Amino acid sequence: MKDGLFITGTDTGVGKTRIAAALLKAGTQAGLAMAPMKPVASGAEFFDLGGGHRELRNDDAIALLEAAGGRFDYATVNPYCFEPAISPHIAAMDAGVTVDPARLRAAARDIATNCDWLVVEGAGGWFAPLGPELTIAEFASALNLPILLVVGLRLGCLNHAMLSRQAIERSGLKLAGWAVSEIDPTMPRRAENLATLRRTFGCEPLLHLGFDPTPAAELEAGTRALKQLGWLSEDQTDSA
Repeated sequence: MKDGLFITGTDTGVGKTRIAAALLKAGTQAGLAMAPMKPVASGAEFFDLGGGHRELRNDDAIALLEAAGGRFDYATVNPYCFEPAISPHIAAMDAGVTVDPARLRAAARDIATNCDWLVVEGAGGWFAPLGPELTIAEFASALNLPILLVVGLRLGCLNHAMLSRQAIERSGLKLAGWAVSEIDPTMPRRAENLATLRRTFGCEPLLHLGFDPTPAAELEAGTRALKQLGWLSEDQTDSA
């Protein structure tokens, strides 16, 4: 599989998309060919594409597509898209669809062709089911990409972060790092929770996005993360 990252989270709604988008935007602006992928998405609306053709599209997948410069067809970025905003395996069952891991692996290979880095965003948390016998963890293992764990900063995140970290490490996949996504501006004892997370992971977060960052702050955070990953050099960012 092409070099890149698989982005998972401590839960659903923790900010995986905006972390992924920050990386994609920073890489694209620096001149890297970034490939985005949202393999399975639930929660979508029909878009009128003209000529009587309508297509289901998910907001997260659209955000990733736009962050990478809009160079890909939507269906390539998001092979499985379901209308109801429910667990993907239930949405697939209701639609009479089986999520095929072989199709997803092939799509990931195709979209990464002629690109520098592949950024894949999972659905929900690490063990979110995609089908009767397929979870995010199993699909991530099939791609064999390093994992970036997004921690949504809210009450309960400490337990979720520790459990997710243990599960990822036990899978045998490389944990490339963790990211902080501030999703609750009223969270009490924010600093103390962040300090506990730093002790848990034994390092600083690869990327930290505040509750409502400016585009400049988002770009700066994404660029700094890409440098730490080794995807960008100082020369590349200086010339971008």
